[in-house]
Amino acid sequence: MPAERIAVLGAGAGGAAACVELAQAGYDVLLWNRSAETLAGFERGVRHEGVLGSGIAHPAVTADLARVAAEADAAVVVLPTFLHGTIGAMLAQAGWPAERPVVLNPGHTGGGLAFAQAFGGQVALAEFSTLTYVARKPAPDAVSITGRAKSVRAAALPGGAAALALACRLFPGAEAALDVLATGLANVNMVLHPPGAVLAAAWVEARAGDFTFYVDAMTPGVARVMASLDDERRAVARAFGHELPALVEEMRRIGTVEADFAGDGLAAAIAAGEANRRIKAPDGFGHRYYREDFGYGLAPFLALAEIAGVACPTAGALVSLARTATGASEARSAEDMGIAGLDRDQLIERIRA
Repeated sequence: MPAERIAVLGAGAGGAAACVELAQAGYDVLLWNRSAETLAGFERGVRHEGVLGSGIAHPAVTADLARVAAEADAAVVVLPTFLHGTIGAMLAQAGWPAERPVVLNPGHTGGGLAFAQAFGGQVALAEFSTLTYVARKPAPDAVSITGRAKSVRAAALPGGAAALALACRLFPGAEAALDVLATGLANVNMVLHPPGAVLAAAWVEARAGDFTFYVDAMTPGVARVMASLDDERRAVARAFGHELPALVEEMRRIGTVEADFAGDGLAAAIAAGEANRRIKAPDGFGHRYYREDFGYGLAPFLALAEIAGVACPTAGALVSLARTATGASEARSAEDMGIAGLDRDQLIERIRA
C-alpha cells in the first residue's frame, strides 16, 4: 500500500477527480485550495460517480499552503493554466523544497516552464500534455467523472526525473516523452477549442451556452479551421524534432475519440466521442475555453513558433479575433516561460540539459 502523502492543489472538477483516483490507489491525499469556501464542500468527503465508480473519497483538506509544504511528499497541481506561475511562486514562498516532486496535471502549453520561472530556480517538475479526466462538479461536494484518459504524454524539466517517475506511477497510462515541448505541443485543447470558440462566439453570447460544443458547433467550417491550426501545431513540433500525430489520432490515444470510430472527417470523429458529446458550450467569454486556450494555449504556442521559425497564420488570426471579441489581453509570454531571446537550439538545450 503506498505510504506517500500526495497534495492535490486545486479543488475544481479535475482536482476532485484526482483525489478520488489517488485515494482509491491507497495514497494519503491532502487537498489544498486557496478558497476555504470551495474546500468547505469537501470537508465531509468528495462524492463521486462515473468511470471511477460511485462513492465518497476522504482527503484531508486545507487552505494553508505552508501545511502542504511541511506535510506532503509530492504535489499534483490541478489548476487552471493561468495559475501555473502563481502557484509556482506561492509554493516557493511557502518553503516547498526544490527537490520534492511536483506534477502538473496538465501543463497545457508552457505551464511547466512558467511554473519553474516563477518558482525561481530548478525544481523537480513533470507535466502532462492533457488533463487525465473529463469531469464536472454538479454540486460543491461532488464530482461527475465521465472520462479517464487512456494515455497522456508526460515529460520533465531538467532535474525532474523523480517527478516524471512519480507522475507515471500515480497516473497509469502516462507515457514518458523526450521533453516539455512534446507535451506542450500535444495539448489538444489549444486546437480543439479555439476554432469553435471564435466561430461560434455570437451563438455563445446569444444562447449563453445552450448548445453542445462538440456536436452543434462542430460544423465543417469549424473543422477546416481546426485542421489548418493542427497542421501548424505539427509543423512547429516537427521544427523541434517531434513528429506528433494529427489531432484525431492524439484524441484517439487519449480516449476522447472512440477507438473503433470508422466514420469520415474530423468533425464527425470529435462529435462521436462519448466523453465529450454531451458537453455544453461556454456560457460566456469568461469560460476556460476563452481564458485558457487562447492566452495560455495559442499565445505561448505562437511564442514557440517564433523561436522555431514557423509561420502560423491561422493561430495568429484566432488569437487576434478572440482578443478583439472578448476584450481580453491576458497571455503567457516568452518572458513568463523564461525563454525570451533564445533561438531554437538554445531552447532545446535549456529543456533537455
